[in-house]
This record gives sequence, C-alpha cells and structure tokens, in this order.
Amino acid sequence: MDPSAGAGILRDVMTLAALGVHPMAVSTADTVQNGLVCLAIRPPRNPLPVFDALVPHLGGAWGVKLGLCALEPGTLRDLATRLETQGPAARIWDPILAPTSGVGLHDAGGLRAMAGLLLRSGPWVVSPNLLEAAALAGLPRDADPASLGRPLLEMGAEAVWLKGGHGAGDTVEDFWITASGALSLGRKARLPGDRRGTGCTLAAAWLGFRLRGLEGPEAASAAAGFLRDAWEPGARPGGQGRPCFAPAVRA
Repeated sequence: MDPSAGAGILRDVMTLAALGVHPMAVSTADTVQNGLVCLAIRPPRNPLPVFDALVPHLGGAWGVKLGLCALEPGTLRDLATRLETQGPAARIWDPILAPTSGVGLHDAGGLRAMAGLLLRSGPWVVSPNLLEAAALAGLPRDADPASLGRPLLEMGAEAVWLKGGHGAGDTVEDFWITASGALSLGRKARLPGDRRGTGCTLAAAWLGFRLRGLEGPEAASAAAGFLRDAWEPGARPGGQGRPCFAPAVRA
C-alpha cells in the first residue's frame, strides 16, 4: 500500500480500472512513503478476514496480483491456500527486492523463502525485473534469460516474465520463460527518463489483459504496450518526486 499512488495497491487499482476490470484490494504490506523515499514498511492487519469477505464477489473470471508482501510465513501460506481453494483464473506475483530510494523489505533469501511458500499453491506467473531475477537465481543479471528464470520454474512457477528494463543499452527486451525455453517478446527502444510504479503497472496490466482473454505472453506484450502508451504524460504530484503514471482520463 503506497499512499502516494505511485506504486502498490492504489496504482494497481488505477491500472485495472483503466482497462475496464473491477479492482478489489487486500493489503499485504503497508508503507510510509511518498514520491521521494520509502521510510518504513509494516505488516498490515490480518488480511485473511478481508479476503474471506470478498469471496462472494469471486464468481466468473477473476484473478490476483501479489506485490510487496510483509506477511508472516504462516499467514502467507494460509492466504495461498485460500487462493488455491477459490481457484483464480490468473495469478501473477511481482517480487519486490527494494524500492529505488529508502528502506527495503526482502533480500534474495527472503524472496526465495516467499517463492517456496507461494509457487506450489497453483499456476503462478512471476514477473521479476533483471535485478530481482538475478538475486533469486544467484546469477549476474547478464546471464542468459533461461538460466535466470529456471530457479523459479523449479520452485513451481508456471511461467516467468523477465522484464528487461534494468538491462544495459538503448533497447529493452522482455522474455517469457517456461519449461519449453525463453521466448523473446521483442526488442523495443528504451523510453527516456524514469517512472515510479512501472513494475506495479506492468503486472496489474498483465492481469487485466489476461482476464480480458489474452494468453500469458500476449498479455505481457499488451501490458508493455499499455505502459509505453502511458509513459509520456508523467505526473509529479505537487511537483515533487520521480514522475509516476498520470491517471487515465476517459472521454
């Protein structure tokens, strides 16, 4: 939960709403942050009663996106069990190693422990950036994509969407990695500048496009296109902090 809406649940809500998907939220981490710095990360109140309260609304096609998570292992395991019982049509985990500025929550070991609890509970897509994938795999970030994704697949992930924004050079290349190998999603010119909440926006957009009927890699490509279309009109609330994505405006 980033109260500034640059990232976190509020950013997910804005992204899903822009795609015509109804968002509902269960907090798995509360942060004290703004567009300048993250000052603290705190566990939320027990999320299980909140999830249970939402169960009557989970008919039809629904999915789940999990991001920053400060839950105790037992609570996370119980939440994963709840999700498996309800059977979402799509699920994506965006592992968060650390914010750009300020305090973090997980190191590589913490992310691996979280993966071990989560990924055997159902068919998860994991969407790390290069830094997060390298930390999880214990490899340099310039290792080949299949090697970076393999540890997550071995822990139970259905697919790994390796996001290439943290690579070197003037282009960005994402990969969709499964047991069959690493599929390039195309090489694109790197956009100028920086935006807060790119990981949240991409993962939430993937979920939105997936629920609208696209398959996994096609939804990843569509999410990347959605982010590129939203890139130029960046917003800096109050003129402070890194730009985040401007709210969608409907005619």
